[in-house]
Amino acid sequence: MGIYDYAVFTPQGEEISLKSFEGKVLLIVNTATGCGFTPHYKDLEALYEQYHDKGLEIIDVPCNQFAGQTPGTDDEIHSFCTLKYNTQFPQMKKSDVNGDNALPLFQYLKSQQGFKGFGKGPMALAMSAMLTKIDKDYKNNPDIKWNFTKFLVDRSGNVVARIEPTEGMKAVEKEIAKLI
Repeated sequence: MGIYDYAVFTPQGEEISLKSFEGKVLLIVNTATGCGFTPHYKDLEALYEQYHDKGLEIIDVPCNQFAGQTPGTDDEIHSFCTLKYNTQFPQMKKSDVNGDNALPLFQYLKSQQGFKGFGKGPMALAMSAMLTKIDKDYKNNPDIKWNFTKFLVDRSGNVVARIEPTEGMKAVEKEIAKLI
């Protein structure tokens, strides 16, 4: 199976096949409204405005699996994002990205791009220290570690990168620019 065999769901329950995005560059992100990384929404919207007409689609999948940082209904999450960050990219139904109830799409993404580390710097060290308390073996499984993990898919449907939330958004833009 490939990326175009999967689907996501709108807050209204409508299924959207990823086949409808064939030929586009996709940035698929699990998001949260009450996280230290929530300001990534501002940068995601800027990327969307800059690259959408050139073929970028951002698929926002809110997830409440990380310290309960995405409380509220789908409507409340959408209102928060549009009012605070003026987001225009598609926001999907709040869903799990890990565990037995994980969206099959995220199971596939993790199988294509496993966890490679948080990089360097204070935020990377802080994430590593926090996750070590939760799971001493966190480095050795492909699970999503936190909110705002991003998967980049090229125009041919290949999952070409997994970008952890500790990575700066300039690096995300650089990877997108290579594919546009």
